[in-house]
Amino acid sequence: MKIGTAVMMLAGVLVALPAMAQTRERQKESLEGYLPYAGEPVDRFQFWGLKQWELVDTDKVVVWPRLNQAFLLTVDKPCSELEWTQSISVTSTTNTVSRGFDSVKAGRDTCRINEIRPIDIKKYRVDRDQAKKSAADS
Repeated sequence: MKIGTAVMMLAGVLVALPAMAQTRERQKESLEGYLPYAGEPVDRFQFWGLKQWELVDTDKVVVWPRLNQAFLLTVDKPCSELEWTQSISVTSTTNTVSRGFDSVKAGRDTCRINEIRPIDIKKYRVDRDQAKKSAADS
């Protein structure tokens, strides 16, 4: 029975490896898509709640505090649970997220934010929609 359990666990790991590689490739593509729209680093931003988030690297996450506002956050490494979590939270003080002080919480990890870059999400969406339309017209 113990050998059977070990074989099943090994099979599960082997099945998960391609999915992890595919996920990392997708994360890389997403990050490369956001970077041209990311502004210079800022020290803080107003935060009333987390509307949406997307993991784009093992230490980078895009958060939407409002539907038309997004920020690329880079957190201290290691933040091992960020890659596997189903949900995150972002700490704030008096509705402000500050670089070097606030954190992204993922599972049991609390990962300090060391860089905040605003993303021009409106321009990103316009350009993405135009690219889709151009591809459809081709």
